[in-house]
Amino acid sequence: MSQTAVARRRPRAVEMQTRKRGGLKRRQAIASYCLVAPFFLVFLTMLVLPLFYSGYLSLFREQLVGGTVFAGVGNYVRALQDHVFLGGVLRMAQFLVIQVPIMLSLALVFALALDSGRLRMQRIIRLTIFVPYAVPGVIAALMWGYLYGPNFGPFAQGARAIGLPTPPFLGNEWMLGSIMNIVTWSFVGYNMIILHAALRSIPTELYEAARVDGAGEFRVAWSIKIPAIRPALLLTTIFSVIGTFQLFNEPNLLRILAPNVIGVGYTPNLYAYNLAFINQDINYAAAIAFLLGIVIMIVSYAVQLGVLRRERRS
Repeated sequence: MSQTAVARRRPRAVEMQTRKRGGLKRRQAIASYCLVAPFFLVFLTMLVLPLFYSGYLSLFREQLVGGTVFAGVGNYVRALQDHVFLGGVLRMAQFLVIQVPIMLSLALVFALALDSGRLRMQRIIRLTIFVPYAVPGVIAALMWGYLYGPNFGPFAQGARAIGLPTPPFLGNEWMLGSIMNIVTWSFVGYNMIILHAALRSIPTELYEAARVDGAGEFRVAWSIKIPAIRPALLLTTIFSVIGTFQLFNEPNLLRILAPNVIGVGYTPNLYAYNLAFINQDINYAAAIAFLLGIVIMIVSYAVQLGVLRRERRS
C-alpha cells in the first residue's frame, strides 16, 4: 500500500474518532439533562410558579364593592404600617439574637467533643444528640406543651409537691424562652452533624504539627478547627436565620394552651397563615409572605457579609 493511500486514510480515521467523541458527549449531555429534569420540574411547579402566583396575588385587593381590584403596592404599604406584623418581625429578631448563638455554640461544643476522640461510645452519644431532630416538629411541640402545662405538666406537679409556685413557662414573660428551648432541643443535633462532618474533613497533619509545637486540645480547637470550619458555621447560621423567621409549628400549637399570650401575629409566618386561611385575606397574606422573604434575604446577606469582612481582616 502506497504512502499516499495511508495518508488519505489517516484524516478519515481522525474524523471518525472526532465524530464518535462528539456523539458520545452529546449522549452524555442528554443523559445528564434527563437526570436533572425531574428536580427542575418539581422546582418549577412547586416553588417558582407558586412564587410568581403569590406575587401576582399580592398586587390585588378584595373589596365588598367592586370585587377584586388592582392595588399595586398598597398591600405592601399596609404591611409596613401594620404593628402586628412589625411586632412579629421584631420578636423573631430578638429570638434570632438570643437563641441562634446558644444553639450553634452547643452544636459546636458537641461537634468538637466528638471530634476529639476522647469520648467513649461516640456513636451512641452522636445518635442521642441527633435523635430530637428526627422527632417531627408537631410532636415535639405537643410533647413540650405537655411538659410546660401549668395544671398537668410534670414541672408544675413537682413544684406544687414541694410547695413552690408553678413555673410560668407559658406566661407572657417566659413564652419566648420556652419556644427557644424547644427549637434548641430540636436542632442542636442537626447543626452538630454538619459541623462534625466539616471537622472530619480537616487533614490530621495539621493537628499533629500543632501538637508537636506544644499546642493543647483547646488551642488546636480554637486556632485550627474552628477557623477551618467557618464555611460550615456560616451555612448553619444562614439555615438558622431562615428557620427563625419561618417559625410556625411551636407557637401555633402552644397557642391552644396560652391563647392570651400567643396572638394571631406572634410570628410573621403565623400571621400570614391566619390572614390567608382564617380571615380569607389571601392578597394581603401574599404581601406579608413576600416581605418576610425580603427580610430573610437581607438578614442572611448581612450575616454572610459580616463573616466575609471578618475573614478579610484576619
